[in-house]
Amino acid sequence: MSIALQESGLLSPAEWSNTLGEEIEKARSTGDLADGTTYYNHVIAALERLVAEKGLLSTATIDQRRYDWKEAYRHTPHGRPVVLGTSAASD
Repeated sequence: MSIALQESGLLSPAEWSNTLGEEIEKARSTGDLADGTTYYNHVIAALERLVAEKGLLSTATIDQRRYDWKEAYRHTPHGRPVVLGTSAASD
């Protein structure tokens, strides 16, 4: 996502690097061990923050999409692909 945003001109490499670094530091200051196991969480936090700050999506839309993914995942049988926006995953 960050590469696509950079290639489209919506995000500079410096913005990405700075924001990701800030998210990692924020997590460290609250007790994150910074051992690599939570890196994905920092990437998502940085992406969500930048997308909202740039007005590409509202925080409400981001929150709704997060909820939709959690629900789709929760209702998908083990071993099946998670499908967003359909109840077929639970059939």
